[in-house]
Amino acid sequence: MEKGPIARVVAVGSGKGGVGKSSVTALLAAELRRRGKTVGILDADITGPSIPKLLGLTGPLVDRGEGIEPAPSRTGIPIVSSQFMVEDEQTPVIWRGPLVTRLITQFFGSVHWGKLDYLLIDMPPGTSDVPLTVFQTIPIDGMVFVLTPQDLAALIVKKAMNMARDLHVPLLGVVENMAFARCPHCGERFEPFGPSRVARVAEEYGIPVLARLPLAPAVSELGDAGRLDEHAGADVTELAVSFERALDEATKGSMTVL
Repeated sequence: MEKGPIARVVAVGSGKGGVGKSSVTALLAAELRRRGKTVGILDADITGPSIPKLLGLTGPLVDRGEGIEPAPSRTGIPIVSSQFMVEDEQTPVIWRGPLVTRLITQFFGSVHWGKLDYLLIDMPPGTSDVPLTVFQTIPIDGMVFVLTPQDLAALIVKKAMNMARDLHVPLLGVVENMAFARCPHCGERFEPFGPSRVARVAEEYGIPVLARLPLAPAVSELGDAGRLDEHAGADVTELAVSFERALDEATKGSMTVL
């Protein structure tokens, strides 16, 4: 499947739920947008979509003749999600695998994305139908992996990394989310989920650590309010800069804009 006017397509995943991959996707998209890039988000977590809630969006999607129009966030990030296809945010999407995978291909090929520097795909947990469909039908330029400090999170993310590597998807780097917290009184950093394991995982796979993001109340509060794109800071800037550097290295000499 051709990418059209989308320059680079990058998946963001973890293999495991609850590590904040959707938050990382939204934060990365917002920071890239602040840096002058055009960025879209394809929410591929069909049965557990989070992006619309984090960025304060509702449906429905419309088709004006050039394909499905993505819903724009306040800061101009076009987004498609299964959340826009149900009556309210509490309505479940109860679909079998073939219907889910068909929707993923429609979200990519039948959406009028316009010209984008980056399309970020927020991947669902697991290593089954949807990730396989994304890897085999969408031209992915690379994948970013998100984990938290626990051994279990590192174990599960390795499954996703091995799957991507087996399917010849470049591993761009790893992000450790909720890596530390700061005392609200003295500012001292501490590690509520134990010592970091991200360097060890990155070294094992020969990829960079893109960022270590803190456990920050502001992220939760802004996400609940649908305003996560307002969150900024040195940690998020580091993520965007490292992401672009890793993607440039991975796609050097191979990027084609169609």
